[in-house]
Amino acid sequence: MLCVTTSEIAHRTITETLGTVSGNVVQSKHVGRDIMAGFKTIFGGEIRGYTEMLVEAREKAMSRAIAEAEAMGADAIVNVRFTTSAIMQGASEILVYGTAVKLR
Repeated sequence: MLCVTTSEIAHRTITETLGTVSGNVVQSKHVGRDIMAGFKTIFGGEIRGYTEMLVEAREKAMSRAIAEAEAMGADAIVNVRFTTSAIMQGASEILVYGTAVKLR
């Protein structure tokens, strides 16, 4: 499945727009990660536990959007966008969305 942030795909023609697809994940923090994050705020540096958590959440959200597009018979998703939001204290949502299309 081609997934691009642009509205067109080089050397391909969009023959049909199938509709919007999306995938999301609500991820909560882990107590162990919170403890390590607390130390990092004192000493500085990357909080790798959170980085890994967000990478995993983005991958899950993207795979859910791809599954939705495949169920529609799409060849690609164009105009892919990611967004995040705080759902409640200690939990965030990663949302990916785009437009499912057929290609020639």
